[in-house]
Amino acid sequence: MTWFKKGEEEGKDRREELKPSEQLWTKCNSCNELIYRKVIERNLQVCPKCNYHFQIPARRRIESVADPGSFVEYDANLISTDPLDFKDSKGRYPSRVKESQEKTGHKDAIMCGEARIEGQPAMIGIFEFNFMGGSLGSVVGEKIARLIERGIEKKVSVIIFCASGGARMQEGILSLMQMAKTSAALAKLHEAGIPYISVLTDPTTGGVTASIAMLGDVILAEPKAMIGFAGPKVIKDTIRAVLPEGFQRAEYLLEHGMVDRIVERKDLRHTLASLLEMLKPGN
Repeated sequence: MTWFKKGEEEGKDRREELKPSEQLWTKCNSCNELIYRKVIERNLQVCPKCNYHFQIPARRRIESVADPGSFVEYDANLISTDPLDFKDSKGRYPSRVKESQEKTGHKDAIMCGEARIEGQPAMIGIFEFNFMGGSLGSVVGEKIARLIERGIEKKVSVIIFCASGGARMQEGILSLMQMAKTSAALAKLHEAGIPYISVLTDPTTGGVTASIAMLGDVILAEPKAMIGFAGPKVIKDTIRAVLPEGFQRAEYLLEHGMVDRIVERKDLRHTLASLLEMLKPGN
């Protein structure tokens, strides 16, 4: 029977070597169904069985909401420095950044630019969760601030798609400063009478939730998205209490008035276009 075990082990090793993009099948995180990967990709990274919304890369997000060929990226080459000379068990900070750059094709954890959505102009920022968990560092904060400033200058609405684990600890206080910096920029946007639409995707946590994510004039969320500051396990261990069913999910926040509407990914483009038209500065 040894040859059976050997075959199983070799098969396991081969599966571990494959990158996610090379695997033909994927397992849904919600219903645990095995689904042909191309089926999910054609369905905007949404499970056809249970409607679970998988994380979606920033470039794929742009394709799903922006008019073809309309997106113009800004500040693509901004790169983080290493102000704290940070090193942990996983290595030095610059090497972690380089690894994420090679993995995602982005210089940092957000992609910003200008586009049209069903003909409506918008300044758009899209977090890339695969880049160090979409963490909010100095480059991310700077790109968001510049995006908002362009919105004020051109009198164009701002949309930010949030997907983040929170502040980037490798940059210490410089990372935490970005919460105040981006919030102040949004205050200026509000004073200028220009709308800001926040779209919360799975997961939106930590310092991003405590700043830009929850400051939208309109706050949308994808179904079942995890949204909160601290994770449910941390909260449970801290207060020693049983948390409500569905706590920190988009549906729970909608019920408690923290989110304006839950929108499925297939409907997001048209919903955003309608909001942009309705809230257009000067209307």
